[in-house]
Amino acid sequence: MRYTLLGFWIGAVALLSAYFSGIWMNRQTLMEIAESPQAGMDYEKTRAISVPMIADGKVHGYVVAQFVYTIDGSKLTTLSVPPNPFIVDEAFRAIYNDREIDFSDLKRYDLDGLTSKIRTNVNARMRGNLVHDILVEEFSFFPSSMVHAG
Repeated sequence: MRYTLLGFWIGAVALLSAYFSGIWMNRQTLMEIAESPQAGMDYEKTRAISVPMIADGKVHGYVVAQFVYTIDGSKLTTLSVPPNPFIVDEAFRAIYNDREIDFSDLKRYDLDGLTSKIRTNVNARMRGNLVHDILVEEFSFFPSSMVHAG
């Protein structure tokens, strides 16, 4: 009888300690999420864009780019126009108008400068600090020799 009661006691202590440690861990995780700077943010993806790179009257290739942006979820639902078209437009303009690209000597592209410029211009056009961060999902250059018609 004594060993049976001892077994029940050990089982009860083990179950209760597992239960309370689970509650404590969940509370800690929820507190960390609430304190996170990304809390309440939604991640939205733009469509892929293809930007022709024109110099000296010739198409030298295409830049294919796709972006992901973070925006406050509560603000996103109140917008009459989503920021996607603005981000795509600003990205196209920034890449298309970039005179720094030298097709004879391609080098690393300043993605930080590009995403910062896009975010600043989109927020200015939307009259508020709506887009918090822009991330690069895809960024590739395809020379016109690799692009086949049809």
